[in-house]
Amino acid sequence: MSIVEIKIPSPGESITEVEIGSWLKVDGAYVQLDETICEIETDKATLPLIAESAGVLKIVLQEGETAGIGDVACSIDTAAAQPDTPPAETSAASSETAESFEQSVSTVDSYAAGHPAPAARKMMAEQGISNVSGGGPGGRITKEDVQRHGRKISESAANMESAHQMVPPEVSGSRNTKRERLSRLRRKLAERLVAVKNETAMLTTFNEVDMQAILDLRSQSKDMFLEKYKVKLGFMGLFTKACTEALKDFPAVNSQLDGEEIVFHDYVDMGIAVSAPKGLMVPVVRNAESLSLPQIETEIGRLAKRARDNKLSIDEMEGGTFSITNGGVFGSMLSTPILNPPQSAILGMHNIVERPMAVNGKVEIRPIMYLALSYDHRVVDGQQSVSFLVRVKENLENPSRMLL
Repeated sequence: MSIVEIKIPSPGESITEVEIGSWLKVDGAYVQLDETICEIETDKATLPLIAESAGVLKIVLQEGETAGIGDVACSIDTAAAQPDTPPAETSAASSETAESFEQSVSTVDSYAAGHPAPAARKMMAEQGISNVSGGGPGGRITKEDVQRHGRKISESAANMESAHQMVPPEVSGSRNTKRERLSRLRRKLAERLVAVKNETAMLTTFNEVDMQAILDLRSQSKDMFLEKYKVKLGFMGLFTKACTEALKDFPAVNSQLDGEEIVFHDYVDMGIAVSAPKGLMVPVVRNAESLSLPQIETEIGRLAKRARDNKLSIDEMEGGTFSITNGGVFGSMLSTPILNPPQSAILGMHNIVERPMAVNGKVEIRPIMYLALSYDHRVVDGQQSVSFLVRVKENLENPSRMLL
């Protein structure tokens, strides 16, 4: 027997332990070389565990267990032969049938049985009653039988009305519940969000942008841009460019607090919030201030695809100095984005809605987007934050000045 041990790899220098997320193969299954057999969860991302050989899998660490770097997660018996495809399981359901016979007891009815007496017949006709059981001699229906039957009908109707009033209507919808284990990434995200609210002086300022110039630019240039650079001209690239230009004039917005010191950056590592299958990811565009618009769009596209494919590395998500999040793609009109620590500011984009605006003394319908800048007031003053957001607005409303 030849056994190959599969150990927990190192996701990055700052990661010392991981959590077993979910096994994609069951214990005893035959796995192929380079096949993804398990998902490993860290504080920042979900990473795949790859089979280093083909063979039969033996799981050592179970789902939800915490493991250190280098611990054995599973082993593979490479000497085991690949099994044939197991035949489809068949199940024969046997049911026992039991025959039941109803035994009826027949009685010889006399002529009077079930026939009403004259007085009873008259009462039945007046009250519209039928199917009265006879209790008189020979089974004849008497006046008392009709009265007794009428009282039963009245009592039954009263009971039904009372039950209808007292019993609530039945609910036909499902009331099932489902529980799922909170992933390590989600737990860490929750801790960071709570820490941001408790440990920073977060404040949000708002402004609005007339997006007509941006829409015109994209409409006029999108085909040429795609043909020349092989990438689409999107809103995120233009907003990244607008922010990097504004951050040059307001470096405090691109800084971070480190103990009793403020760390200023002469570069912009732009974090771009991306919705991925495992949750919100924030990959980083390095040195965005030195990239052209086509280079920014290409890098955003590359990182977004890796996020959707769950292939982002730790290095691709660390070290951002400023972030942008776009809730507008989901229909958000206005929100207050939460800081991505240790960054001091984050810009929130929203949906574009046609609104009446005063333009040169006249009311016009314009495509408007609300912008929100959340910032740490311990580092960024109100004047700096407001002025930065105004500069972003000016860059977007005059894109030619920004791009030249």
